[in-house]
Amino acid sequence: MIVIVDTCVWSRFLRRNRERNDPLCVEVTRLVRNDVVQMLGCIRQEILAGAQPQEHFKQLKEYLRFYPNLSLDQEDDENAASYYNTCRSKGVQGTTTDLLICAVAVRHGMRVFTTDTDFAEFAKHLPIELHSARSRR
Repeated sequence: MIVIVDTCVWSRFLRRNRERNDPLCVEVTRLVRNDVVQMLGCIRQEILAGAQPQEHFKQLKEYLRFYPNLSLDQEDDENAASYYNTCRSKGVQGTTTDLLICAVAVRHGMRVFTTDTDFAEFAKHLPIELHSARSRR
């Protein structure tokens, strides 16, 4: 199954001072090796936004180019808006970006790998599948 890796997971994975055996980072490495990571433009933008200094931004931009963006279309925008309305009617707040990620994941049958607890709330009302780090055996 293809997995959309959310910004919060990428941020932890890309830290220079990350723990070597961090289960989340081990899982991202596994997903990358298995070539099942999907990038979205909105996630790429969030990762790159604020990357300082400029040299780090350039290096990060080049690294992320390995992961091409999935093309989005009108249906994704419409479904994201519908998901926003559904969640809001249930008392669940979400950003338009997070709900776009949900819409894309559902339309393409992908899972979302995130540490953002909002997605667990979305999953109570939307047909999204969340991915989690495998336990080490």
